Amino acid sequence: MTSAHSEQALKMLMLLSLDGDEAAYRRLLVTLRALLVGYYGGRIGTTAKSDTEDLVQETLLALHSRRATYDRERPFTAWFFSIARYKLIDHHRKHGGRYKAEMELDEEIEDDFREDAIAARMDVERLLSGLPQHQQDLIRQVKLEGQSVADTASRTGQSESAVKVSVHRGIKALAARLRGGM
Repeated sequence: MTSAHSEQALKMLMLLSLDGDEAAYRRLLVTLRALLVGYYGGRIGTTAKSDTEDLVQETLLALHSRRATYDRERPFTAWFFSIARYKLIDHHRKHGGRYKAEMELDEEIEDDFREDAIAARMDVERLLSGLPQHQQDLIRQVKLEGQSVADTASRTGQSESAVKVSVHRGIKALAARLRGGM
């Protein structure tokens, strides 16, 4: 089964879009948007939702304007996440000072932009995509972005207990899926 978040699937969508397939390009943008929300959400803080949205939009615009520079022989995710990384560095420089941004990001970049780290993020997204949307959202917020159960409950209009139960059941479903070989 080919995952929508795999390197192979993303690269195929990119290549089709470069050849003029508008539907493939739309699918690529929707998929990349979901990956970017998770990527940026955990790196700029949980209180900066508008900053996350701004970064996602800036990154997708940069992809659009630079897509002709993509080398078809190279991995797509490495190329794309390098764009995302530079947008994140720019954000930190604007909001946290140049020195702070460089200090924090140097270590983060080394760890987060290895191909195995990118593949791991895509695997997590692929696993989550098998859950109902509300469970995906809650797991991303509580477990991946580090938001508190209380904040998540308040934001979603659910009780803390309902958030905890939904996250627990989602993780249990993911574990069962992993045991079953997906």
